[in-house]
Amino acid sequence: MADRESGVGKRPRGAQVGGKVDWRGWKQERKAETKKWKEIKLLKKLDKQRMRELAEQEAQTQEEQKEDRGRPHTLSVALPGSILNNAQSPALRSYLAGQIARACAIFCVDEIVVFDEHGEDVKSVEGDFEGIGKKGKACVQLARILQYLECPQYLRKSFFPKHEDLQFAGLLNPLDSPHHMRMDEDSEYREGVVLDRPTKPGRGSFVNCGMRKEVQIDKQLNPGLRVTVRLKEPQNPEAKVRKGTVVSSQHPRAVSGLYWGYSVRLASCLSAVFSECPFKEGYDLSIGTSERGSSVDQVTLPSFRHALVVFGGLEGLESGVDVDPNLEVTDPSVLFDFYLNTCPSQGSRTIRTEEALLISLSALRPHIEEAVKTPKDS
Repeated sequence: MADRESGVGKRPRGAQVGGKVDWRGWKQERKAETKKWKEIKLLKKLDKQRMRELAEQEAQTQEEQKEDRGRPHTLSVALPGSILNNAQSPALRSYLAGQIARACAIFCVDEIVVFDEHGEDVKSVEGDFEGIGKKGKACVQLARILQYLECPQYLRKSFFPKHEDLQFAGLLNPLDSPHHMRMDEDSEYREGVVLDRPTKPGRGSFVNCGMRKEVQIDKQLNPGLRVTVRLKEPQNPEAKVRKGTVVSSQHPRAVSGLYWGYSVRLASCLSAVFSECPFKEGYDLSIGTSERGSSVDQVTLPSFRHALVVFGGLEGLESGVDVDPNLEVTDPSVLFDFYLNTCPSQGSRTIRTEEALLISLSALRPHIEEAVKTPKDS
């Protein structure tokens, strides 16, 4: 506290005992201190701005690097659901579907098309399983099991109620794909389900992403919707919820190069596999597999954006061509860009579809990698 009697600590008021106050010197000193203080403040502001610009540049560089790692091409496979009718029991039907799912996950297949070669004309997995005969809705059951296995374990109760088609699905080998996260596993992306919880105005919905904390996204979405969430970094460890943004299900593949599971589509016939393609530009590379095709060893595939590999059932692709009302051809080879024998000199009279899937994707893998190479990879 200032001493009122002596005036210590108070601004000079003019003449005092013993002489005059040097007002000019005092003002110049004050100006110099103010100028110095402003310069220090400006330097701090410039440092903050420089740090912010560096952080933005680093974030942009990381984003560009992620885009460089992205995978723009997709791989689809199509096969008839009737292959389940070759199994002798419901348990073996489920196991066969599990083999298909595992093979597709191992070779990073992005889309599985289950087509009907017996004229069942099914386009939805809604309905009940009616036995294991030829009219047992094999396409529906195969599609349902494939969807169940692709879904992360922590989301299955939200999307798959108890169903007879899934009676043995819980015993099947897990896909263990990159999007099948453990609770405490760190990842930039996660699959989640939108929760039915009230939120404040202007705030996004809450999502269960299989973590200890829920995630609040940047949009208001309908409850029960499956979404792909990109988690924001860094996160406040003391926050009650985590923050994230909703992205396309193709985003992890296209931007970060991650395999993010497969989608499942039902086609009423072989021609619908092509005509109902989900990509605007369609499949720019189609491959049919048959023992009557050319050897895969000599093939050179062109560059492509969306590739499709089609497999036949017990009677080959000819069976699907014969029952398709939209096709007037009898030779299935004319439907494809390449008609290949992926296992020349086979020792068995027949190769089962689940075996052909593994053999063909393994044989085609080096040809596909060569076709999608970019100049920077060479």
